[in-house]
Amino acid sequence: MTIASSSPPSRLPLGDAEGAGIKSRTRARSREDRGDGWLAAVFVAPAMLGFLVFLLWPTLRGVYLSFTRFNLLTPAEWVGLDNYVRMVNDPIFWNSLTVTVEYVFINIGVQTVAALAIAVLLQRLTQSALLRGIVLTPYLMSNVVAGLVWLWILDTQLGIGNEIISALGADRIPFLADETWAIPTIALINVWRHVGYTALLLFAGLQAIPNDMYEAAKVDGASEWRMFWRITMPLLRPVLAVVLIMTVIGSFQVFDTVAVTTAGGPANATNVLQYYIYGSAFGRFQFGYASAMSVALLVVLSAITVLQYRLTRAGQTDLG
Repeated sequence: MTIASSSPPSRLPLGDAEGAGIKSRTRARSREDRGDGWLAAVFVAPAMLGFLVFLLWPTLRGVYLSFTRFNLLTPAEWVGLDNYVRMVNDPIFWNSLTVTVEYVFINIGVQTVAALAIAVLLQRLTQSALLRGIVLTPYLMSNVVAGLVWLWILDTQLGIGNEIISALGADRIPFLADETWAIPTIALINVWRHVGYTALLLFAGLQAIPNDMYEAAKVDGASEWRMFWRITMPLLRPVLAVVLIMTVIGSFQVFDTVAVTTAGGPANATNVLQYYIYGSAFGRFQFGYASAMSVALLVVLSAITVLQYRLTRAGQTDLG
């Protein structure tokens, strides 16, 4: 007698069931990603709007105006490369560029060394939040206020700085009224204001270096100086490179300290490029020529930034 076997209920093969489940989960994740994308767009929109309105559009407008003669009172007149030819033959422009480069070298050199020393001391000796706050205090002051304060301190006749120098038996120094002293003085004023902020950036980079490396070096008998050059500097290089890029860009754009202390004097000794651009645009209403100098500054800063990034290998780290 033959017994008829009952057939099992029809169902998808195991592989097909798993495939269907994966597709279902993929569609769910896709819907979630789209939802997150819209939410991200909402949060990014204000910053993007600000970028387009206050950065991208003025930049494009400035590039266009650099090829025109424009004084706000009449429509812009296309003049081609005339503004750039004038810039190349303008001795005041080259003097302003030279003065700016001098300022950048003094500011970056002193600020970087001082900030690195402060950061290492904070990291190796103490990590007090109070001391970090004290170090950052000058940065909370605006450049204009800092410039005015130091203008009063360094005043040749009434400044407390020169009063101290005179009390010590030395001659008073016209820090901001002498061609030799003016740019170094302005650079040191800005070093005083920004060094704390730069030091805290480097301090944050030092925090990423494992303490095990220092402890192992101490066991091997390495001195603090040797650990600084063999451990701290190589591992801090990416952060230091980014800080240098930021400070160089900021230094080339110095303006407000000069405006409130020397106004470009004496005899153009502090007539930095940004101040000359401002004077050409809003003092002499030569907006086309000022735009051409701004474009030149943009090109110079872009080239310096790319060169710095490549030479310092800012995108690479020696941490394993």
